[in-house]
Amino acid sequence: MTDGDGWRPDVLGEGFEQLELPLGVDDEGEVVATLVRHRPNAASRFRWPWQSERGAASGTDVLYVHGWSDYFFNPELAAYWSGAGARFFALDLRKYGRSLRPGQTPGYVTDLAAYDADIEAALTAMGQGRADAAGPGRTRPLILLGHSTGGLTLSLWAARNPGRAAALVLNSPWLEFQLSGIGREAIAPVIGFRARINPMGPLPNVDLGFYSRSVSKDQDGEWEFDHGWRPDRGFPIHPAWLTAILAGHATVAKGIDVGAPVLSLLSARSTMLPRWDAAMLTSDIVLVVDDIAARSLRLAPEVAVARIDGALHDVFLSREPARAAAYAAITHWLEGYAPR
Repeated sequence: MTDGDGWRPDVLGEGFEQLELPLGVDDEGEVVATLVRHRPNAASRFRWPWQSERGAASGTDVLYVHGWSDYFFNPELAAYWSGAGARFFALDLRKYGRSLRPGQTPGYVTDLAAYDADIEAALTAMGQGRADAAGPGRTRPLILLGHSTGGLTLSLWAARNPGRAAALVLNSPWLEFQLSGIGREAIAPVIGFRARINPMGPLPNVDLGFYSRSVSKDQDGEWEFDHGWRPDRGFPIHPAWLTAILAGHATVAKGIDVGAPVLSLLSARSTMLPRWDAAMLTSDIVLVVDDIAARSLRLAPEVAVARIDGALHDVFLSREPARAAAYAAITHWLEGYAPR
């Protein structure tokens, strides 16, 4: 990886650069993923009070993957990992965020394994490609960091690629359907039939915009982001995409082994209501966190679950006390499980 070799300034401003990763062409045209890296200078390197000078993640590479209807826009998350001693990278998957091109169906894939190409391209650009991963050339352990659908995608990838990741940190990973395993098994044949008949047909939009309200600085949240890349009511959902998600959930339910220690960060509680409620500012309103806690234990022999009081679905977009508790939980876990 050479400075100036394809890297250019990123929309997040100073300290962030992006690299476009070509992935070929599909029916909707050019397909790319976009890798973002954090390059803080010594003066801007932020440390939380409990972070040591060396850092609990010193010498590692971190790759972050976002969730559904999302992209990477959290500079504080990058600053935490840089302060912990890691090299931080974030990946906007194909047809999301920086990688979305005009005329493309946002977020659309028919198999989560399609993202293997995105992840491999990112790891190669990071110096974590296959040639480096298995032998003495690999000098920096890899930590995978995934939110929601990104947590599901990375977990499945790690299980298919044993030995590549040294640790997984999951932020409210979407490991089970909101209607539970029984509901998933009941709905899967119906969605699968619709996917065969009309794979890109419309499905009802159940996103009422409450989650964006809890996050957006324009409303009741604290964060600024591109509402074109992260729409307030999410991307349209299509049967073939949902079939891919349900297949991923079924695989996790059977039990997989990601081949590394796992930390799963979740809110302490869920709030599922058809109307706005102030509790939505301090809870997960997307997933049933008790179900996700149980499914997290199906990922590996060594799994830690941290329940963060007051956390949102994206734990790192919560109010500052909950974010601080989440970062402290990661630091504490790394001190016991950190790959050195």
